[in-house]
Amino acid sequence: MFKIGDEVTVLDDSFSGRVKAFKGGKIIIETNEGFELAFEEKELVKNHNSNELKSLISHQSVNAVLKEKEEPRKRSFVKEKKSRKDDFVLEVDLHIEKLVPNKRGMSNYDILTLQSDTAKRQLEFAIKNRMQKVVFIHGVGEGVLKAELDFLLGRYEGIDFKDADYQKYGLGATEVYIKQNPNR
Repeated sequence: MFKIGDEVTVLDDSFSGRVKAFKGGKIIIETNEGFELAFEEKELVKNHNSNELKSLISHQSVNAVLKEKEEPRKRSFVKEKKSRKDDFVLEVDLHIEKLVPNKRGMSNYDILTLQSDTAKRQLEFAIKNRMQKVVFIHGVGEGVLKAELDFLLGRYEGIDFKDADYQKYGLGATEVYIKQNPNR
């Protein structure tokens, strides 16, 4: 399904890159940041260019699509109240084992840098998409990643952070609240 040179995106993550090689049933990609990571085929999706996408949908008749859209549908007028608990919470696990398939050859500095960059990228994503809450799971350890995370979060205006719910995450997580209207 994939060929060397294909542009791909990793499902369930914010990585993208180019297929570089195939090794041991895994697909090796080089990320846009220059890292080489191995994934299974089911973890990747090929990025199609617009001409390929047009050819995929061009076989559908415009009239058939319009007819489907014009058919009346039953509408429900029951308005459901949505509680605050139903809001989506982005959980980001910063354990290195969750970020790369193999950490061999990575120094502690490389690991901390990747974890910090991932946290920053996910926080920017949450702010851009107007999410109200993000939980960073960093683990307990020696506290180096937590200190780095606290430093990173302290540089942002319009966010509050604290230790996450102990019953759900234990001691190794930080909860971030993003204020949607910081000027008010």
